[in-house]
Amino acid sequence: MSTPDTAAPALRHPRALVPVLVSLGMLVAVVSSLGAPLIPTIAAEDHVSVSTAQWALTVTMLVGAVATPVMGRLGDGPHRKRVILGGLGFVLVGSVLAALPAGFACLLVGRALQGVGMGLVPLAIATARDALPDTRARSAVATLSLTTAAGIGLGYPITGMFAEYLGMYAGFWFAAATAAAALTAALIVVPRAPHRPSVPMDVPGALLLTGGMAALLLTLAEGERWGWTSAGLLALAGAAVVLLGGWIAHSLRSTHPLVRVRLVKDRGVLVANLTTMVGGVGTYLLIALVTRYVQTPTSAGYGFSASIVVTGLLLVPFSAASLLTGRLVRMLGSAATPGRMLPLGCLLSLGSLVCFLLARSSLWGIGTMMALAGLGVGVTFAVTPGLIVAGVPASETGSAMSFNQVVKYIGYSTGSALSAVILQAATAPGASLPANDGYRTAGLVGCAAFAITGVIAVALTRGGPRPRPSVVAAVQAAPAVAADPAPSAQARP
Repeated sequence: MSTPDTAAPALRHPRALVPVLVSLGMLVAVVSSLGAPLIPTIAAEDHVSVSTAQWALTVTMLVGAVATPVMGRLGDGPHRKRVILGGLGFVLVGSVLAALPAGFACLLVGRALQGVGMGLVPLAIATARDALPDTRARSAVATLSLTTAAGIGLGYPITGMFAEYLGMYAGFWFAAATAAAALTAALIVVPRAPHRPSVPMDVPGALLLTGGMAALLLTLAEGERWGWTSAGLLALAGAAVVLLGGWIAHSLRSTHPLVRVRLVKDRGVLVANLTTMVGGVGTYLLIALVTRYVQTPTSAGYGFSASIVVTGLLLVPFSAASLLTGRLVRMLGSAATPGRMLPLGCLLSLGSLVCFLLARSSLWGIGTMMALAGLGVGVTFAVTPGLIVAGVPASETGSAMSFNQVVKYIGYSTGSALSAVILQAATAPGASLPANDGYRTAGLVGCAAFAITGVIAVALTRGGPRPRPSVVAAVQAAPAVAADPAPSAQARP
């Protein structure tokens, strides 16, 4: 039971809270994927190279990776609602700037501000954990964990339809209108956080993590353009290792670190973060391969010459299947243990890449394959938040989920970079398109990623002195630790 000083305030609109929190997650997912199909259009419209236009996507990921842990730490104190409203305000302003036909620099600033919104999902999860009763919290946390993946399948077709029929900037005006509606809803519905003492911001840790994540994601984003063996890129990679190593060392010594790295040693938290990162590599690699493959002109001997709209619609089965599977996993109740669900999710995801290798000759086959990938992601992402919630105290939920989001972004960026590197290696000198065998090689790499994820899941969920709890038990245990800001390892499930 929660003590009076940590009890959550009464909800003014209890029925509306979950839909509003889910809408925040969907907004983040749609905004983060908004620029991807528009890269060639941005290059032509703003008279920049395609590699320069790619920054409209990269800068959002960079800012998101930096803002997420900072917002997570700020949101673990008494000012969570203010942080949520502030994040939505940044998204709104950024969407308006990106929608103005004022040149590439204005678009870039707008996309950077939109990246701040990527820190909203962990705060939504922390809000659900604090404000809802056990059964509703279990369902809400699992659903929220799926929104970042499911929203990708919504962002692409929305962007494609707006770009094809209303012009490049229409998608950003849509994002601005959606952000304004979400800001209004959050202001009315989201409750204030429980009464917990404010924690001092770890400024040195934030600076170290900011520098390290920026260097790491820049290395992944610019590797193809700079050359993977170039001196500049190797120096940037070295700086990332030094800064992130320094951040870990600082966090272990700090009284109030940005992220309590020691909590990552909990077996459940560790398996959640590892499977999220490595599985993210395979997921985004598959999405990058499919979107590029289906748009390839048929004159290349493969591909479908698909429009942006058709390409986006092929990702809808991914979103629908992931949300459906997340609901089915929750219905399994105590039978949905991580030891069963995580390997199953990896097997389904692996099957989707096997289908890409063997049955990519029709759009129907690719749509079915994306549905299978969505099933795998749905199973995996429905389980991982319960592992984290069970392994950390309530006062650290926002911070711990933020760190999980950061490792997810690392996995996504790595998968995207891997697809580009492999396909570039399969492109003959002077040619503009890779050979079909390049897609086969990239698919095999994706298979390896999910196989590794499955091995990690089996090893860490079934090994050790005690079995991990079911998803149900994990989330139901959350209120039991809410009163203790730093429970011992024996006190956690």
